[in-house]
Amino acid sequence: MEGELIGKSFVAITLVVVGVIEALGGLYFDGKRSKDDYAIELVSLVTLPTLIQPLIFLVTIWFAEIFFPEYQNYLLSTSFLWHILAFLIFDDLTQYWWHRISHQSKTLWKLHRPHHIIEEMGVLVTYRNAVMYYALMPGIWLSAVLVFLGMGYAYLFYLPVKLFVIILAHSETKWDSFLYRYKILHPIAWIVERTISTPSTHFAHHGLTSEDGISHPNGNYGNLLFIWDIIFGTAKITRKYPSKFGAWNQIKESWYVQLMFPLMKSKNPNSELHSVITKNDYDPSIDFKKYDK
Repeated sequence: MEGELIGKSFVAITLVVVGVIEALGGLYFDGKRSKDDYAIELVSLVTLPTLIQPLIFLVTIWFAEIFFPEYQNYLLSTSFLWHILAFLIFDDLTQYWWHRISHQSKTLWKLHRPHHIIEEMGVLVTYRNAVMYYALMPGIWLSAVLVFLGMGYAYLFYLPVKLFVIILAHSETKWDSFLYRYKILHPIAWIVERTISTPSTHFAHHGLTSEDGISHPNGNYGNLLFIWDIIFGTAKITRKYPSKFGAWNQIKESWYVQLMFPLMKSKNPNSELHSVITKNDYDPSIDFKKYDK
């Protein structure tokens, strides 16, 4: 419990510090964010770490304790490094595929859509997703299983590091630009940008269209590790940052519709959130940033 509190405090401090730096730089005061945008970001920021994730862990561990009590802490004595590797595979790798499929399935895209319709980056973008996007995320459920098996100590280290990287990858501080500025640091940049998500690679994922030569809306899916994109052929590295962000359908429904879809749907027939299922639901070739009904 103490370790979990320290981990969450570390993440919270990171969000506050980086958010203040962004605000001092002028972000959040340029009028691009609406009241609904702020509502989505603040509600998401609260519900995921304090409600959705803990509830998934409680349900999973409660179920496992009833039906599989003999496996509780079964892997407790195995190597800490094996535990970290297990989270990288069963959490981070599965999240890569969950994220990738969410860009290829029109139905899942509607749950992920709030993360992309924002027109500027920043740490508040990090948790922007519909509630069901996180509730159904395989990596959270599998992480709970690993904790039940005895890997909870490793999770206390793994999760803060992962969230730290993801938060900074969304941040307008663009910390990686320092590595690109000086030629002597380029070899380090080469390793870093192929290992973890950076602002440059992740900003490209949020870019409005690939036509600018920088953005890569249907690629750069990695969360903690960018190496998954390298391995599975979805990586694009330019060391530049898009100037325009967003998604093809910029209709910004009420914050509660975006967060609670499909329990709540848009009344606008032109909105993606007007219906749940669409024909040709899964198509890996579709670029949703340019798709037009």
